[in-house]
Amino acid sequence: MGKRVPARRRPYARAALVGVCATAVFVGGGVALANWSKGDPAGAPTADAEAREAPTPSAEVSPPSPGPSVTPTPSRTSTPTPTPSASAESPRTIPVPADGPGTFTTARSGGSPVGSGDTVRRYRVQVENGIELSERQAAVEIETILAHPRGWTADGRNSFQLVGSGPSDFDVKIATPGTVDRICGAAGLLTRGEVNCTVGRTVVVNLKRWVRGSEQFDGPVTEYRALIINHEVGHRLGRGHATCGGEGRPAPAMMQQIKGLQGCRANAWPYAEDGTYITGPAVP
Repeated sequence: MGKRVPARRRPYARAALVGVCATAVFVGGGVALANWSKGDPAGAPTADAEAREAPTPSAEVSPPSPGPSVTPTPSRTSTPTPTPSASAESPRTIPVPADGPGTFTTARSGGSPVGSGDTVRRYRVQVENGIELSERQAAVEIETILAHPRGWTADGRNSFQLVGSGPSDFDVKIATPGTVDRICGAAGLLTRGEVNCTVGRTVVVNLKRWVRGSEQFDGPVTEYRALIINHEVGHRLGRGHATCGGEGRPAPAMMQQIKGLQGCRANAWPYAEDGTYITGPAVP
């Protein structure tokens, strides 16, 4: 995301070229990379930061994982979808350590699919160990965001299902700034301890943004969390960046709103109340 800066080698990172789709997963406390199909636009590494090219991996990488499971289930139903509210974990009471161990606990709760689309995208929610954030409560909040009627289910094609175990199509990891930098940096993305990224099948949420929001976003931090999830999951669906569509209009969810609104109004949702997709000129 943003402009590319010259390559800088990091001796600790196993990295893939930015133009190659990659995913970061933890193996024995370290980062291992697996290549994803170049034909899958949702596999491209993206970040709300300047991206840089990284050196070619010096180690072998695993073969591509199978594509997302899209088999619909008969039990798919729409569930009540309230807007994330201030009843979520108080943002100002959660400390934000600069770094963490790089290991995660998966929320073991699961739910029924939400949305009417035939493509059911199963996801897990994982929270880095050692931070004062409940993985179960984070999972409930993310499930509520993805079930919102103005969210990605409004396209009529995609449904989402929170799972606590078994196969998943993508993971949402909430991590300390230092861990975010390592995961995203291994795929050639520069997050500077400040922002989020999507690497392959992993949505990486910076705890700093989850807790503190952004000065550019005029609204409660719970609403900003909805923007984080909608923006990064949008990349998983193959959506690229867009910019402001006109003075006074709502900013697209796929806009990098943390960099400034360019005359638009802060907005967390991909779709308007009338079902119109909110977008603007594509960002190269």
